[in-house]
Amino acid sequence: MKTVFDAFMATAEKAPGHDFLAVAAAPQRAYYPDGVEFSYAQARANILYLRQKYTDAGYGHGHRVALLLENRPEFMLHYLALNGLGAGIVPINPDYRHDEMLYQMEHSEAELVVSVAARIADLERVAREVRGRRLPVVDAECLPARLPRPGRHARPDAPGLETECSLLYTSGTTGRPKGCILSNFYYLNAGAWYRDLGGMTRFEWGKERIYNPLPLFHMNNQAVTATAVILTAGCLILPERFSPQRWWQDVVSTRASVVHYLGVVPPLLLNQPPSPLEKKHRIRFGLGAGVEPELHGLFEKRFGFPLVEVWGMTETGRIFADNIEPRQIDTRAFGRAPLRELEARVADEADNELPRGREGELLVRCAGPDPRHGFFSGYLKNEAATEEAWRNGWFHTGDVVRQMADGMLVFVDRKKNIIRRSGENIAAAEVEATLQAHEAVAQVAVIAVPDEVREEEVMACIVPMPGVAPDPMLAERLMDWCLEKLAYFKAPGWILFRPSLPMTGTQKLQKTLIFPVGTDPRTQPGVVDLRARKKRAR
Repeated sequence: MKTVFDAFMATAEKAPGHDFLAVAAAPQRAYYPDGVEFSYAQARANILYLRQKYTDAGYGHGHRVALLLENRPEFMLHYLALNGLGAGIVPINPDYRHDEMLYQMEHSEAELVVSVAARIADLERVAREVRGRRLPVVDAECLPARLPRPGRHARPDAPGLETECSLLYTSGTTGRPKGCILSNFYYLNAGAWYRDLGGMTRFEWGKERIYNPLPLFHMNNQAVTATAVILTAGCLILPERFSPQRWWQDVVSTRASVVHYLGVVPPLLLNQPPSPLEKKHRIRFGLGAGVEPELHGLFEKRFGFPLVEVWGMTETGRIFADNIEPRQIDTRAFGRAPLRELEARVADEADNELPRGREGELLVRCAGPDPRHGFFSGYLKNEAATEEAWRNGWFHTGDVVRQMADGMLVFVDRKKNIIRRSGENIAAAEVEATLQAHEAVAQVAVIAVPDEVREEEVMACIVPMPGVAPDPMLAERLMDWCLEKLAYFKAPGWILFRPSLPMTGTQKLQKTLIFPVGTDPRTQPGVVDLRARKKRAR
């Protein structure tokens, strides 16, 4: 098999009647309110139909097509159709606003956008501003008889393992997301890696039904989970998003055997009143990251299945997992190293390996002659960033961990200037750039502050321009500004006005000196709580 499409077709041949995609019933939802299930045979028919439409329009090897299809089955159908032609996809976060989508479309050089009907007008406005080329936008819910042709010819050669499968954008420290080039081999390897983890995460051919509320524009669901499902004739269950109120109803009605989670999921489920449905599930294990150690055992005791903590990044594909008993659920352990071919070391600032028990940056690589084997292919149009991440033959994760005497890796903190809110990686620099562009802002520093539900929240420390009153009305105006230009989750949940910010002699901001050590910034006098305004657009 040289493509994910090849893998899907092989499974569809062996298990045509098995369910491939499922959506639980939800009367209030605009699409599939009664729920839906696609067998492998039904999905294959849809995929081949779409593949022919793309072929007729001239799409093929080397093209990119952007998809804003939310967590709908249609995302997978279009993705696999395009993959079969050697065309890569550029998934769009549905919460992105105009400027974010414009950057992504210009940077990726996508030839076409396929979108849900509700976002067509937004994307057409984006398309009109794309420089130097035409960017057609089509409605996935009402495809034209003939798709618009791409602006350039496809490559003549057949797609293979190294062909780009997708371009996933991941936040970094430079303010703009970096485009991670992910190949067919990356996908197939990542899916097989998950399938073969073993221990508490064993897969049975044709029997697993994985309920994954994570978005399809992230590697967890679209690359790791969906490919493992395809390789095992399993079923991928796609909720619109995580809902604590609907969780057990969905899990039970769709007969899920595996669930995926983020750190926000366990506390919200534990806060729900007891329900008979929480005892009627078929879940064998949950897989995810970020559960608080003090909640881990409580969750497993109440709901009756283990939460397997893992670690992974878009760039790495493969994951570590604390899936072998005895697990260390009272810590932030995420598995032992090395794990098969995936090697890890804990290093200091000079990349020197640190003794067991010491905290340092997690570095990873593949054992053998090619340390990059199975990793991402590089950052699009940013070779310097790619080589910097791979300096000295190891991929630098930016995560601070410690390795215990038994080899167990324990997560400590993030080295990079990243805020992680409910599973979303938010670049502080991007939020700072947005706020800095407002006429009322002289200086700004964006930091992460603790959040009891969402792990971390965005806080903006702002020095207003001279003559501008630092009052709650200014905070509201700045919030309006951010919500117009950024996805809702990136906007500051807290704003604190200050007369100045600490700077070095070379005028570099010193964020670590804004607050004394041990201070909770949320408790400072004058802080404005804006979290209630951070809501997904309807």
